[in-house]
Amino acid sequence: MQLDQILVPFDFSAGAGLAFDEALDLARRYGGKLTLLHAFVLNEQVYPYSAVMTEEEVDEARDAAIGALEEWRDRAEAAGVSIDVRVAPGMPSENIAAVAKEIGADLIVMGTHGRTGLAHVLLGSVTERTLRTAPCPVMAVRPHETPGA
Repeated sequence: MQLDQILVPFDFSAGAGLAFDEALDLARRYGGKLTLLHAFVLNEQVYPYSAVMTEEEVDEARDAAIGALEEWRDRAEAAGVSIDVRVAPGMPSENIAAVAKEIGADLIVMGTHGRTGLAHVLLGSVTERTLRTAPCPVMAVRPHETPGA
């Protein structure tokens, strides 16, 4: 198996952390490089229901996300894995597919929130949309089940 480029979409959820751990393990085993991607939706994409973000606000959001991703970059580097961190405004599933194509990703490893029923219908699934548009295989990592929940 060849895993030179592994893309990890990251939304700061517990599921994304689990996906990062899986991707890090795969990158170590197969000598691959990780690309950690955080895609954020701009308010202007839901206009007229909210205010449009200024260019300065977009830059601030990007800088904040990059700062928050430093912990994950440090973990990869401490494990001896090469990592690139990217932050991009726009629809997550579209950004994921575009970056995967751009870097020649061999695999996308992403968390899933595990929503079912009405929550899934109303909120949709970035993972599901990514599965339909990705130029490579997608590994979906589900959150751990809580006993008694």
